[in-house]
Amino acid sequence: MAISAGATAYAPGQAKTDYRAMSVATVLFFMWGFLTALNDILVPHLKSIFSLTNAEAALIQTAFFGAYFLFALPAGKLVEFRGYKQTMVIGLLVAAVGALLFIPAAHSISYPVFLGAMVVLAAGITLLQVAANPYVASIGPVGTASSRLNLSQAFNSLGTTVAPPLGSILILGAAAELTAAQFKALSPAAKSAYQAAQASTVTTPYLVIAGLLVVLAIALAAIKLERRQNLTVDYRPIPGFGGSIWQQKWLLLGAAGIFLYVGAEVSIGSFLISYFGRPELGGIPAQTAGKLVAYYWGGAMVGRFLGSYILTKVRTGTLLGLFAVIALLLVVTSMVTTGPVAMWSILAVGLFNSIMFPSIFTLGLAGLGDLTSKGSSLMVQAIVGGAILPWLYGKLADRIGYQHAFLIPAVCYVFIAVFGFAAARRLMVTDPRAGAPMEAI
Repeated sequence: MAISAGATAYAPGQAKTDYRAMSVATVLFFMWGFLTALNDILVPHLKSIFSLTNAEAALIQTAFFGAYFLFALPAGKLVEFRGYKQTMVIGLLVAAVGALLFIPAAHSISYPVFLGAMVVLAAGITLLQVAANPYVASIGPVGTASSRLNLSQAFNSLGTTVAPPLGSILILGAAAELTAAQFKALSPAAKSAYQAAQASTVTTPYLVIAGLLVVLAIALAAIKLERRQNLTVDYRPIPGFGGSIWQQKWLLLGAAGIFLYVGAEVSIGSFLISYFGRPELGGIPAQTAGKLVAYYWGGAMVGRFLGSYILTKVRTGTLLGLFAVIALLLVVTSMVTTGPVAMWSILAVGLFNSIMFPSIFTLGLAGLGDLTSKGSSLMVQAIVGGAILPWLYGKLADRIGYQHAFLIPAVCYVFIAVFGFAAARRLMVTDPRAGAPMEAI
């Protein structure tokens, strides 16, 4: 069940990376990273406004990542009909509409409207994800596909690093937030005034975001790019596998890995601000904690820049397994300690999350041939783990506390480690023109 050396064929134009196309895609990776991490600010902010439980607040992530499950397959069809570039332009415009919907959500002070706006925003980002990931993989030699995806994901992580401190200033820092007890003590009129003031803090940031998304859509539409789905690397299908994606063992394992990785990463990131506010972690104020979240996403950024180089030298599966084991140990450390040790150990998980998404993605898609587009859609659908696992984490945290609820991401990292090491045992793929090892898949 492996691809032998020389089984990889190169379509025209694959000898070198198209750096102009790479730069365009990189900007999109940054933007959706920024929007994704901004949810980590919205979760505690809306929790305070509407006096929500952890599980109810996690519905922000459920709405956001649930859209991946709903729209990934339609996005794959759109790529087939309109191509990568047009799909990305449409995705930017849909995301802009979602950002604009935050304005009526704030004016109506309605949590369901906020959730609806989040679904529309995420639908646009889903289109970007489905088109941009295989696009980046296809604009250069197959042997460096993981490296290119990690480099793009590094800029995605730059967006996730910038979002928390900026969001904490613009959204959390606009007015002092009340505790649940303080909110309940207010009169009905004071409660309404407080909710209106707090909800209004999201309008300006999301209005600016909508404008930037429209500008990016116009800029992308004006650039002439090739229809890259016609230049996709042509992997020879793995012997013994049929013509359905449901018969592709490593695709299904990869999809499970994406589900668990995104679920673990989002479960941790969504509740860091609330976690750091607990007495055992030092009772850190929300605005300060929001800035600390940047270290979590910043670690992922640093790891992806480093990973884009390391993965040209080390088997993808081996590095994935090693990073998953370290992430597991860091999560367990945070579970059994308090104070700065617990805080910094959970923040350090971000560094080792870094290479997981692009590595699992490329390992899962290897050998699919003509099924690559459908496989990509399935992998993006698996991002729904970010909708389900944070909600489960919130339910568990409501019962046993934030630290013990970290059991959920811990289990996720166990699976990812096993998947990575198992992938590393498969035969090496060799670039037939360079004669150099590509990766274990």
